[in-house]
Amino acid sequence: MIDLSPVFNTAAGVYNDTNAIILAQQQQGGPLGPEFGKASPVGLLLIVAMLVAILVLGWAFHRRWSRMNRRRIFAERNGLDPFDIEGVRKAMAEAGLNEKSKKSFL
Repeated sequence: MIDLSPVFNTAAGVYNDTNAIILAQQQQGGPLGPEFGKASPVGLLLIVAMLVAILVLGWAFHRRWSRMNRRRIFAERNGLDPFDIEGVRKAMAEAGLNEKSKKSFL
């Protein structure tokens, strides 16, 4: 039978040495210079526009969620089917809770 222990020991030694070399490497310098790290005003405008869009979408979702919740509670209290949109709308109009009088932003 052939003894392969020297081969495995050598391979393990090379593997360990390679890891030590890779871990010991220094980081290469990043981009440096007078223009590095400066952003244009367009980037700020883009960030502000995205923030405004997120706030508007959140506000619209909150309004929609509140109206849906209000309709569901009204339907449950009056024994209506919450999925019967026309029936709930008609019953809310008869009760004086007409939501059509509000203007829709979106």
